[in-house]
Amino acid sequence: MKLRTFAIALVPALALTAAACGGGSEETTSASGKKLTKVSLTLNWYPYGEHAPFYYGVKQKIFEKHGIDLEIKAGQGSQKTVQATGAGQTDFGWADTPALLAAVDKGMPIKSIGVFLQTTPASVQAFETTGIKAPADLKGKKIAGTAGDALSRTFPVFLKKNGLAESDVQIQNTDPAGKMAAVMSGQADGLVGFANDQGPIMKDKSKKATTALRFSEHGLNFFSNGLMVGERKLKSEGDLVKRMVAATSESWTAAQKDEAGAVASMAGASDQLPPVPVITEQFKATIGLLHTDATKGKAPGVNTEADWKTTIDVFHQAGVIGKAQPPAEYWQADTAPQG
Repeated sequence: MKLRTFAIALVPALALTAAACGGGSEETTSASGKKLTKVSLTLNWYPYGEHAPFYYGVKQKIFEKHGIDLEIKAGQGSQKTVQATGAGQTDFGWADTPALLAAVDKGMPIKSIGVFLQTTPASVQAFETTGIKAPADLKGKKIAGTAGDALSRTFPVFLKKNGLAESDVQIQNTDPAGKMAAVMSGQADGLVGFANDQGPIMKDKSKKATTALRFSEHGLNFFSNGLMVGERKLKSEGDLVKRMVAATSESWTAAQKDEAGAVASMAGASDQLPPVPVITEQFKATIGLLHTDATKGKAPGVNTEADWKTTIDVFHQAGVIGKAQPPAEYWQADTAPQG
């Protein structure tokens, strides 16, 4: 469902509707008369269960409490969201960390201000009837993927860690939206995707049980989606950046305690919104991705330097970035939420 290619291209629609690069943020007034800063957040894709905490935070006035009038915009893939955020065409972005690493590697002025999905949902997803239950079961199977995206670049690393060669698996290259169709039509045995996205959708549409062979459970973990901002806004509006991170972290914490309310808050978010049972399953799957062993018990969005180094090393090994730089080149640690 989500485009995660590394092609460098801006979204014209975002350029027309997003905030200008120069000057401070616009102010609005809440119903109670409180002064708010108008803020745009562009997602990695059209709204789905993973995004529930943002809608919940708006509905519960958590962002308003932090002085933010939040506008949530659909994205068209992590790379395009990263590009728009780095160029100042949207105030903040929610996108995949590998796309940010690749952009920084090419000189884009953008920083992560906290990865929230710290356990990757990357997985091989298939119907139970294929018998794919362990990495060894992939031998001889046809797996749908998208050439050049982060998942396809890390899949060979996953295979190697589990004693398989790239030649052991037949890759069927297709566009991101075509991966599910390939599996559901029987043209592929499985797909490389995100366990909190395609799996629940395939299960709902086919009424068949699905499995997810997770990279993180078989020797390969790395950061996934998080909050990011262009360096210009980071330097000129540091207080706003910290308020945005704090509000986002608080919204994720609150949404976990009210899963039904979080899912309900997404009503009307998009014409392409999945059915409620799918959103519910997507959100439940997402909650399990919030931490690594190093950040358990800490607020959502708190990262460690060691986990950043692990992610950087994975994508350097996979060839996504040419040079493995220190975490500070990609991540602004002092914006982290407290608690």
